[in-house]
Amino acid sequence: MKDFFKYLTASEDDINWGLFLNVTGISVVEPFSSYPSPEHPKNYYFNWENGRTLNEFQVNYITEGSGILETKQGKFRINPGSVLILFPGMWHRYKPDSKTGWTEHYIGFNGEFTRHLFRQPLFTTNNPVIKVGFHESLLYEFNQIIQLVKEERPGFQHECAGKLVYILGRIVSLSKNSEFANREMERTIRRACLYLRDHVHHYTNIEELAAQLHVSYSYFRRMFKKYTGLSPYQYQLGLRIQQSKEMIRNSSKSIKEIAIEMGFESIHYFSRIYKEKEGVSPSQLRKKKTSARSIQGKSAGK
Repeated sequence: MKDFFKYLTASEDDINWGLFLNVTGISVVEPFSSYPSPEHPKNYYFNWENGRTLNEFQVNYITEGSGILETKQGKFRINPGSVLILFPGMWHRYKPDSKTGWTEHYIGFNGEFTRHLFRQPLFTTNNPVIKVGFHESLLYEFNQIIQLVKEERPGFQHECAGKLVYILGRIVSLSKNSEFANREMERTIRRACLYLRDHVHHYTNIEELAAQLHVSYSYFRRMFKKYTGLSPYQYQLGLRIQQSKEMIRNSSKSIKEIAIEMGFESIHYFSRIYKEKEGVSPSQLRKKKTSARSIQGKSAGK
């Protein structure tokens, strides 16, 4: 594998897209070699004594070798399969262990949409090294971006942006899954999700469900939210609202009948919760559906 890097210029169209690349590259650092190499991109070059601060976000996937990253928050160990996440204005310095060297794939980027993505709780200056392991699918996307950058065809920045969003999403997913890999708790949560789906037509007491699964309620609730992103109650409520929506759209049952069938305590409570979640009331959705059918019928009769 040969070293490669390329600076990129973003057009106004690229900037307005909300995410654009500034640089991308691959660097294979051999054991006992100097780092950064004198051939390191000059705008990104730094020495260990002073470190550096970037004006962009950067994601750096270390696929081989090990090393260390230092920031104002502390020292962080880098092992194969680590992802380094750097923020604009964040002082840092990093280097591979002299005995191992390392292989890095890096992308520097910026944009309004980027700042939105980096509000994700996993991406924080307090946790700049994310351990995801080696994944061929992740490496493939980095290499696809590098190939697009090499060719630099019209619209390549937009395509690279899409692939970068996938990379960031994949990092989040791999990180979350690593916390549950081969753990009994993951199987417990999956059983709970299946149970809630199978019993979507009525309210399930979450404390009783946790007891049936032989796990404490507080621990179950905490781990369930970490696994799904939702509390058990919100997960269950979301399922019931979605099922209710299907019934409003595709059945002739009244709103009251649907509320009773879905286990809501009253039509008023059902209507209030539904509007909070969907932005419209059940009756408003029913009217929209009825109006649409009426328009279709008139069109068909012409």
